[in-house]
Amino acid sequence: MDARLSHNDRWLAYASNESGRFEVYVQPFAGSGGKWQISRGGAGPSKWRADGKEIFYVSGGNLMAVEVKTDGDTFEMGTPQILFDIRGAPLPGALGGAAFDATSDGQRFLIGMAVQEATSSPITVVLNWAADLKR
Repeated sequence: MDARLSHNDRWLAYASNESGRFEVYVQPFAGSGGKWQISRGGAGPSKWRADGKEIFYVSGGNLMAVEVKTDGDTFEMGTPQILFDIRGAPLPGALGGAAFDATSDGQRFLIGMAVQEATSSPITVVLNWAADLKR
């Protein structure tokens, strides 16, 4: 689910539960080749950075990033890094397939957060207060 093509249309990042829980994988979009498991410990939706040098994904209440190299027909990945905690964001899929979006340079993120209902304090209205001042 949640398949995303890389910037050069050669690689496909997607989530699959083939291991028993959802993880993010990358494989060639066309032709043959292997596949690489990007996430560890469960993961939700993913996004490519616009230049294809990183993949972002949600895992365990954190927004994660992993550096990737997609030169030609080769694929290499670095170690996934935690960017920040996004607990309280809606579950993956609540925003059309993703709980977040990233700017093209991967420096800013938009994360949908659940809004808590505001609690209001009672209001006291004093009528004819000017008369009380004269006393």
